[in-house]
Amino acid sequence: MSALLKNHLKLHFVVLLYGFTAILGKLITLPAPQMVWYRMLIALIVLGGFIWYKQIPVKIGRYNILKIMGVGIVVAFHWITFFHAVKISNVSVTLGCMASTTLFASFLEPIIFRKKIKWLEVFIGLLIIGGLYLIFQFELDYWEGIITALISAFLAGLFTVLNKLFINKHHPVTISFYEMISGFISIGFFLLFIDVLPYNLLMPTTTDIIYILILGIACTAYAFVVAVDVMKVLSAYTVVLAINMEPVYGILLAFAIFGQSEFMSGGFYIGTLVILAAVFLHPVIERFQKK
Repeated sequence: MSALLKNHLKLHFVVLLYGFTAILGKLITLPAPQMVWYRMLIALIVLGGFIWYKQIPVKIGRYNILKIMGVGIVVAFHWITFFHAVKISNVSVTLGCMASTTLFASFLEPIIFRKKIKWLEVFIGLLIIGGLYLIFQFELDYWEGIITALISAFLAGLFTVLNKLFINKHHPVTISFYEMISGFISIGFFLLFIDVLPYNLLMPTTTDIIYILILGIACTAYAFVVAVDVMKVLSAYTVVLAINMEPVYGILLAFAIFGQSEFMSGGFYIGTLVILAAVFLHPVIERFQKK
């Protein structure tokens, strides 16, 4: 097997794991904040071990650490809203709306980096809004889940853009490690504030523990490290294009595992296809323009 094919397979396995996180969110009985607290705890332990094993530098200056940890809080609340959306709607609705992350990132990036808004991205954004309109129109029963998933997509776009401030200066595993630490701490304070930490947090079922370990180790720490590793061979364009398949893989997995409860109206699937088509169209047109 060639190195290129091997890395493509590894990349799509990682995207499959990304899609599987929504399935685990549905299977785990803990509320979203507690679930994410455990996820970040496990991920930071695994990433810390990886940093120690690979001797990756972690001394990047107090100011840089504080800025990265600020982004980690955004990551934490993105995950909380993501899993909460799964619980109050279903996997298909959540992943369909999460495809709008590209839309939010396209508007946030020019604001944060003080660049001109690209008209191509405005056009793609309008297509995504059209897809979201179709989802809203036909799936009003899930409006709370749709709104929560869109908030999660906005937060995902925000932390993705903010991470660009650090990715060329620091090792990506170091960045993720500090983000896991700050997310873990911020959720702990949040749980203390709402008075649930002493009562609910430390009582997951045996099944929950197994699912949380899969979520923290396989779907977070392992997936992140492999996604970074394959970029040694594959282009960033190829990686981004493959990650856009996450909603497709996730919805197919949801059908296979949960069956009828994941069946949606025809309008939902048309809307989701419009969003995915827009997401895939963007890098293709952009690459064509550069040529």
